[in-house]
Amino acid sequence: MTPITDLDSLHALYGTAGEAASRKVTPHLTAAYRAWIWRSRFCVLTTVGPEGTDGSPRGDDGPVVTVLDDRTLALPDWRGNERIDSLRNIVRDGRVSLMFLVAGSNNAMRVNGTAIVTADPTLCARFRRDDKQPRSVIVISIAEVYSQCARALIRSGLWSAGDQSAGLPTVGDMMREITSGDIDGAAYDAAWPDRAAKTMW
Repeated sequence: MTPITDLDSLHALYGTAGEAASRKVTPHLTAAYRAWIWRSRFCVLTTVGPEGTDGSPRGDDGPVVTVLDDRTLALPDWRGNERIDSLRNIVRDGRVSLMFLVAGSNNAMRVNGTAIVTADPTLCARFRRDDKQPRSVIVISIAEVYSQCARALIRSGLWSAGDQSAGLPTVGDMMREITSGDIDGAAYDAAWPDRAAKTMW
């Protein structure tokens, strides 16, 4: 296959972006953008570092981010697998992108900007639940925010296709395969629900 290697060739394949597509981008949250992001319990955080890019799913049982002001978002770093890929990237290269989804909506919201990682006690305590709080918070400075049209989610039938998970390999299956059986996949899967319940926050 022949790659496209220059912008002129790429632009020749596509038309000009419409007025709405061009004008929807803002350097800050509008009232509508703020309301939309506030309803989102899930986003994908994309970071970049010396080893490459990383996309990390982030979710919460309420708003996945807190709006500090119209140009600043706060994303608590709740318990995970301790790989800290996103955090390591941000410390070395602050460029980030976020894509927010709301269950049932075929639109998405996109934010591009820069981020820092902080363990500021006051900010971490803002997210406290019972006796737990995040060890750090990702603070995102918005460079641009805009809505994403519904075509991709409509094509995929993400919210309307029903549960399609039957027959998928489990994480235990994957670990057994990757480790040539050194990790007992069935035991991994059996232990996961209890482990997750104890380490959710």
